[in-house]
Amino acid sequence: MIPGAIGFTAPWLLLALAALPVLWILLRAVPPAPIRRRFPGVALLLGLRDDDCVTDRTPWWLLLLRMLAVAAVIVGLAGPVLNPRAGGADAPRGPMLIVQDASWASARDWSAQIGLLDSLLAEAGRASRPVAFLRLSQPEPPVLRAAEDWRSRLTGLEPAPFSPTPAMNDAALAALDTALDGGLGDALGAGTLETRWFSDGLSRPGRDALLAALERQGTVTVHESPAPVIALTPVVIEDGTVQLTALRARAGTARDITIEAHGRDPQGNARLLATLPMRFEDDATTADGALSLPAELRARITRFQVAGQGTAGAVTLTDDSLKRREVALIAGREDREGLELLSPLHYLEQALQPSAEILDGALLEILPANPDVIVLADVATLAPGEEEALLDWMDQGGLLLRFAGPRLAASDVSRDSENPLMPVRLRAGGRSVGGAMSWGEPKTLAPFPEDSPFAALDVPQDVTVSAQVMAQPDPVLAERVIAQLSDGTPLVTRKRVGAGQVVLFHVTANAEWSSLPLSGLFVQMLERLAVSSAVALPDLAEMEGTTWQPVQVLDGFGQLEDAGTLPGIAGERLISDALGPDLPPGLYEGPDRRLARNVMQAEDTLAPSTWPASIPVEGLARAPETPLGGWLLGLAALLLLADIIASLALSGRLIPAPATRSAASLGLAILMASVFLPDGASAQATPPASDKELRAASEVVLAHVLTGDATLDDTARAGLEGLSETLFFRTSVEPASPIGVDLETDDLAIYPLLYWPVTPEQPLPSQEAYARLNTYLRSGGMILFDTRDANVAGFGASSPNGQMLQRLAEPLDIPPLEPVPDDHVLTRAFYLLQDFPGRHSGRPVWVEAAPPDAEKIDGMPFRNLNDNVTPVVIGGNDWASAWAVDSRGNPMLPVGRGYAGERQRELAYRFGVNLVMHVLTGNYKSDQVHVPALLDRLGQ
Repeated sequence: MIPGAIGFTAPWLLLALAALPVLWILLRAVPPAPIRRRFPGVALLLGLRDDDCVTDRTPWWLLLLRMLAVAAVIVGLAGPVLNPRAGGADAPRGPMLIVQDASWASARDWSAQIGLLDSLLAEAGRASRPVAFLRLSQPEPPVLRAAEDWRSRLTGLEPAPFSPTPAMNDAALAALDTALDGGLGDALGAGTLETRWFSDGLSRPGRDALLAALERQGTVTVHESPAPVIALTPVVIEDGTVQLTALRARAGTARDITIEAHGRDPQGNARLLATLPMRFEDDATTADGALSLPAELRARITRFQVAGQGTAGAVTLTDDSLKRREVALIAGREDREGLELLSPLHYLEQALQPSAEILDGALLEILPANPDVIVLADVATLAPGEEEALLDWMDQGGLLLRFAGPRLAASDVSRDSENPLMPVRLRAGGRSVGGAMSWGEPKTLAPFPEDSPFAALDVPQDVTVSAQVMAQPDPVLAERVIAQLSDGTPLVTRKRVGAGQVVLFHVTANAEWSSLPLSGLFVQMLERLAVSSAVALPDLAEMEGTTWQPVQVLDGFGQLEDAGTLPGIAGERLISDALGPDLPPGLYEGPDRRLARNVMQAEDTLAPSTWPASIPVEGLARAPETPLGGWLLGLAALLLLADIIASLALSGRLIPAPATRSAASLGLAILMASVFLPDGASAQATPPASDKELRAASEVVLAHVLTGDATLDDTARAGLEGLSETLFFRTSVEPASPIGVDLETDDLAIYPLLYWPVTPEQPLPSQEAYARLNTYLRSGGMILFDTRDANVAGFGASSPNGQMLQRLAEPLDIPPLEPVPDDHVLTRAFYLLQDFPGRHSGRPVWVEAAPPDAEKIDGMPFRNLNDNVTPVVIGGNDWASAWAVDSRGNPMLPVGRGYAGERQRELAYRFGVNLVMHVLTGNYKSDQVHVPALLDRLGQ
């Protein structure tokens, strides 16, 4: 429907407009022009004046006035309707098919989609049209049901945390064909199929075939939000900084966004750790930024998200790749001063420096820092207490990495029995396979076995080993070897110890016994052992044969949920398959690490949707139907009244003759101006601030804080208007129309209640405004903060609205708060209430905490609370949306479904009444605690 279009309930009456020219001729002919006759006696009448005169011709402006009156009657009787819904003979008669992309991008305006769906289903229900649903993110054959049946299920619909794939589009086409062969095809005998496609605004391959199939069955209308789609790609670590890239679907004007880094503090509490402002330049679809954080803080981050974008695509989860691991390096000897290349730790430091934090010091001094990895390079014996401390640390998941050397080869450690800090038993003396004292040649490395963590790594032919420590033959030796030489002797062995492990390289960490530390393979082997951070995804070959268990998964709104009993995912599917119902985005735990599978990948882009010119594309907002017939008939009555007055004036029966024409013209001009000027139009459309303050000071006026968001401010005003009407009809309070206040300029002391809806984009007030707000709170005023996010967040959660509330309230003088207790006066100021829902329910409402000495007296139903009114009330149930009414007193926004929804709206009104009565009367009901003393005095 074209916005602002006008329809008619009786369009055939408009044919009467063709009679207007005939009416013009008739009006011009009445009264008839007099015939001129020369009569000599007329000379006797010259100079005389007759008070009563009749014109010989109707003035043109009076003719126009009468023509307009008749036209208004004709058009008004034709039943004009502004923004009409389809009805009558042109209304669709066949079944309706609702097609939803229902992807993560749909989450940004999901509530608007559900609201429009509810309106469409209500119309279909009135016309007795069956409805079917087809969700492209979870394609199933559409089944026809009654519209009211679908309306009851709308609350259970949620967007998927992934996008429809070409395979899903093909499955949706097959499901449509199946339905057309069944019940849907049988229902098409009553008319064509009307399709309403709810698009998420993104273009995807494989959609054209489904669209063509739907067009062959009937009309297709697309509903798509104009709000931009913004996503965040996985983070990349470069030069020690976190590189972030945001995407948007459509290039346009410059736009600023904020990236938030969420994680846990040292006490384990979830909180916002850092923010990064970014900017989309003009005509740019990407925005880049770098975040430099200390390693300790970076390790605590669990997710990055675009502030204000409640979608899974605007969230990127972090895994072990982001954490800069702490590695402690301890060498058995450091006696080669000046010979850096011969140092046992030189090559380890070079390999680990870019990707890990290196710790130095004695072993017992390092263990309290709980490093991720401890490296012992040619350490044969440990000091007393070090072995027990190492075992405790490994039981908690630590990785002990050991390298051989002359000292380890010459020691008797792990000879006769297995040492708990060694993966295998060792032979004495070591083995030399190359050099002046050996007849053999240096040995090369054998390919890594499939069950080794080094599987699929290329083995350079120039990597050779000239000496090593040998492992004693043992029944468990074969299963602990993860790398070996070409002659089959072990090169790297590994053993599990508690939740941790110990790994032994049978060669030195420097180039004395092998050229391995000189090669890039050495760095790759350290990454595979998780000694250093592996930024990139594991290779497909490495993932084959592994199973990854989901730990936490994302929903379509970007919220993390426990995976519960979801089955494990094969490693090769985890990194290669597209996301879907059986592979949701989230955190997956594998044998040695955690891996994050995000909605967006590094190479992904966002493309805006394009539709054929034959497909109408509408938004998600629908203007309400407005009948205009009554207004036009009223206008016709006013015009006819003006005609009577003008006719009397022209005949001299209304005012003296000399002023007849001028006064009639002036009166007509005033009347026409009052009729045709828009409502509220005057020389001064907006009253000056003094008039507004005078009205607020002389009457009870509820006020809302202007946020700068026109839609939100209009909703707040309509909500307070609805609450004021409820107070007028149910209580002795008779509020005037609500007023929007500017915190920077308006006087707040004259308003008993300020409703403050919180939005992430609103600016912070100035210091002067905060000073006025604190004065207002201290002098008995109340502020109702409404974050409007109870459907997606709890109190204290890190939602964008909740974070903005913390920033807004920080400079305010707010006392300690607590959830509304059962005996608070808000629960019985006018109505008896136990909860305080708005458009949403379930979130606690916070008020000023009771004083510590508030004790309950025997026989009294509640405690002796202080007599002060709580200065602030904080919640997120979106009360203004539940209170809001239009100009005719009808609810503007839906609340819940059916009777339950209207019951929830009624409770919202009752909470508003209790709140205003509490503001105006204080805790007067708490004075019942003084009843015994008053009765005692009366008795005396």
